[in-house]
Amino acid sequence: MTEANHAELSPSRASSHLWPSRPYEILNWLVLETSGQRFIDNLFVELCQRLNNMGVSVARAALNFMVENPQFRGARILWRRELKEAEFTTYAYGSENTVEYRNSPVHDIHAGLTELRYRLDTPPLPGEYAIYADLRAQGLTEYCAWPLNHTFDKRHVVTFSSDQPGGFTDDEIETLRNLVPAISLVSEIRLKNRIARTLLETYVGPHASQAILDGATRRGSGTTVGAAILICDLRDFTHISDMWPRDDVIELLNGYFDAMSEPIEKFGGEILKFMGDGLLAIFPLSDPDACANLVAAIEEAQVHLDALNQANIKRGHDPLGYGIGVHVGDVMYGNIGSKRRLDFTVIGPAVNIASRLESLTKEIKRPVLMSDTFVEMAGNIRNFENVGLRTLRGLETPINVYALPSHP
Repeated sequence: MTEANHAELSPSRASSHLWPSRPYEILNWLVLETSGQRFIDNLFVELCQRLNNMGVSVARAALNFMVENPQFRGARILWRRELKEAEFTTYAYGSENTVEYRNSPVHDIHAGLTELRYRLDTPPLPGEYAIYADLRAQGLTEYCAWPLNHTFDKRHVVTFSSDQPGGFTDDEIETLRNLVPAISLVSEIRLKNRIARTLLETYVGPHASQAILDGATRRGSGTTVGAAILICDLRDFTHISDMWPRDDVIELLNGYFDAMSEPIEKFGGEILKFMGDGLLAIFPLSDPDACANLVAAIEEAQVHLDALNQANIKRGHDPLGYGIGVHVGDVMYGNIGSKRRLDFTVIGPAVNIASRLESLTKEIKRPVLMSDTFVEMAGNIRNFENVGLRTLRGLETPINVYALPSHP
């Protein structure tokens, strides 16, 4: 940042207490009356609208968060006066190393700057931030930014811009400055709630995470649900993990799980767990198309796996083999485990049969095997190949087993 930019910075004015000496109705609202608003973007929109209603010339405002999200590194919630809803933008991992980020006021606030004010209705100064040209083009006259200090030294950024001739008045800046500590508080609560929900969704799936958030946290709590069950496992993974470099093995597994997982989720399935080189997923029968959707997910996954194998072959690796077992029935869906460590999963005889069918694929050399119960419920028995009566471990009575025909 150049000296020209530094010259426009106001000195730090850290608040010594939350409520300033003169009363602010909007501050009382923000701290005392927003507990029912779950989403920070909706709260931020209402805050900006209330600021306008009380005469503060906010035409554009943004919240910039650096987050530990599995899919992205940062996020921005952007409001403009003409918008009824905020715009939500995410930033990929690595974006913090880009020239665009490093030449931005957000970067310098993250780096320790405590307040920034900059007039935009003057000729551009040498070395100013790149974003200022865009803001001028939008007719904005002043830009200001403050850090939002969260616990554990997490630092985020709030910005406000005016389109009023001459920019913000000193009283408007004082109002905004006095709101910053409260914005920090209300944003941290909602951001952490969102992070907790995202992490639960990432590790246990959307349906299980919702059940946990709704209170299904006691060991043994759960319910019985009807579901189509899919169990998938890689072939010869022990050999692969022994022979391949560690990073190649991780990349292989991630590619394999992407190929399987995306179609399962696309067609309404829920992945309950990854088990080494395998996965367990269910398609609840509350959806009348659950069985058909499961078959469609497998067929699409096979296309993805073929593409993955072609890429592996080009790199000198053998193609991946896999086995998939499919059954349908009632399962117990809930919390199982020790007093201190629980797993939200499904158990029951129907899961065991799906697992036995997956193991049977090794014996009869067919990658996808389905029980007669599933095929009958799927309702298109002519589209499957009967491979005969088979006795599965743990079952006294043989069952008819069907294979999914090889895809083109």
